[in-house]
Amino acid sequence: MFTYSLDEYTELRPLAMEHTKPLFELTDRSRDQLRHWLPWVDHVTEVEHTSNFITNALKQGAENGGFTAGVWSKGDLAGVIGFHEINWTNRSVSIGYWLGKGFEGQGLMTSACRVLVDYALVTLDLNRVEIRSATNNKRSRAIPERLGFVLEGVIRQAEKLPKGYVNHAVYGMLQHEWELLR
Repeated sequence: MFTYSLDEYTELRPLAMEHTKPLFELTDRSRDQLRHWLPWVDHVTEVEHTSNFITNALKQGAENGGFTAGVWSKGDLAGVIGFHEINWTNRSVSIGYWLGKGFEGQGLMTSACRVLVDYALVTLDLNRVEIRSATNNKRSRAIPERLGFVLEGVIRQAEKLPKGYVNHAVYGMLQHEWELLR
């Protein structure tokens, strides 16, 4: 299993079954903040739910359709980042991510996103990367904005969360744009 160092304290590691318990514990500790933005949080109530998530992520990766990694900071699991299913026909992918409580505001996810965008547009030779975020989730939206993504629009009532529907800001980065920013 490979690791990718973001800096001397932070690395990306593909999720594996041995990460089930730490990932469940991070989700559980972060539940109050995550439920504001992620619809699946309240459905992850047992370690088995996290095990199923990792199993599905591994299957998707084996079928060359995506990638899911843990973001590790100073040896602790801090969050998750990954490609949703890659659309090989249109050479595009979207990135999803979240950080656990206590790991925000350190630049971890911006660094992780930069690596995945570069991997998608340079190594995989995809044409487009998309990031969507609830319009009110300022911290999440700041990541694609820092990386130079273009705000392409807003999808109204795109996702149902426990407190109701939220709109999504849609950000895009094209391969030729990324080449200019690198």
